[in-house]
Amino acid sequence: MPGRAPTRVSWKQVAAFRLSRHRLSERAPLAALSSVPGDMAGAQAQVLLAGQMSIWPRVKGARLRDVDSALWKERTLVRAWGMRGTMFLLPSDDLSVFVRGSARRAAYNLNWAIRHAGSKQDIDKLLDRVAEILEEPRTRTDLAQMLTESHGYKLKSKISGGWGDKRRVAHVKVGALSLSMGFLFHIIRARDVICSGPNKGTEATYIRADKWIHDWKDVSQEKAERELLVKYLKAHGPATINDFAIWEGLYMKDAKDIWSKEAENIVEVDMDGSKASILESDLSELESAKVDETVVRLVPYFDSFLLGHKYHLNIVDEKNRKKVYRSQGWVSPVLLVDGRAQGVWSHAQKKNDLEVHVTPFSKLSGQVSERVKEEASDLGRFLECSNVKTVIG
Repeated sequence: MPGRAPTRVSWKQVAAFRLSRHRLSERAPLAALSSVPGDMAGAQAQVLLAGQMSIWPRVKGARLRDVDSALWKERTLVRAWGMRGTMFLLPSDDLSVFVRGSARRAAYNLNWAIRHAGSKQDIDKLLDRVAEILEEPRTRTDLAQMLTESHGYKLKSKISGGWGDKRRVAHVKVGALSLSMGFLFHIIRARDVICSGPNKGTEATYIRADKWIHDWKDVSQEKAERELLVKYLKAHGPATINDFAIWEGLYMKDAKDIWSKEAENIVEVDMDGSKASILESDLSELESAKVDETVVRLVPYFDSFLLGHKYHLNIVDEKNRKKVYRSQGWVSPVLLVDGRAQGVWSHAQKKNDLEVHVTPFSKLSGQVSERVKEEASDLGRFLECSNVKTVIG
């Protein structure tokens, strides 16, 4: 708040606060499984297994089958595009907050399409057709086929897989543009809330959220943006506007606009000389935050705890940073000890056999090594592997 001197806190307090908010210092009960991705401001699931596994170190007794059941049977969890145009596992009750709250990124792409197509009316008409088709779970192949057969759109095949993928994919012609099915899913987020449905063979399906989620609740974009900022700060605070912009995938001017609407509820803190902000309602918890017992967790690749800020020196030292934050945006699975990266790890599963290989950045204490083995054993339980081998070194 203006005129108020920043409260001084240590990085240890910050780590303890974030560990608690991410449900890493104390696992949540199994009954809270579907709410935990909301507590961590989204479980990144561009790689579905990564999102599923990020729930494991946070929920006591959870198994992979429990996550699958929440996704595809109870539908209390949902996989959808959110921040940065990336797939997340999210609580169904809060899906509209995450999708509407991150819709400005989709709007950037929608406006680009309108400018280059030369007609807003033509783009709106196309997206209306897409929304009609997505009243049921549809694959990208289904969407392309129905657009051409039922609605008369012309298709062409182009190389457009991304990440070096040379496969040819269907594009729909609209005005002067050819838009891929994937791009249509991204720009429709500026208007509608879309989520994943169950796979059809080996292909993913997508459906309108109001047709998939029981008791669907929608919110306005303005309300969603403020609520999403609050969720971000609750999980990742203290943080800066720049951190928030990168996490959301926004231009700075848009991040500042959203932040300004919540500014009266935000205060600044001084973390050993670095300044950042937190919700005023969370300040007392931050000031009293501490780790009572060493927290050892194996978090999977792209874990939310690792992705909330521009700079990562509070998590990993510069010497080992590139072992965690690798090229092409890849984020390694990490051994966290009291909120800091003390190594990376990998796992290999073959039927009932699981091997967990941990590569520490430096020699681990006997206590931490034992805790690592306990965590690896619990991962075996999550994946329902009866034989677990842990290799450290």
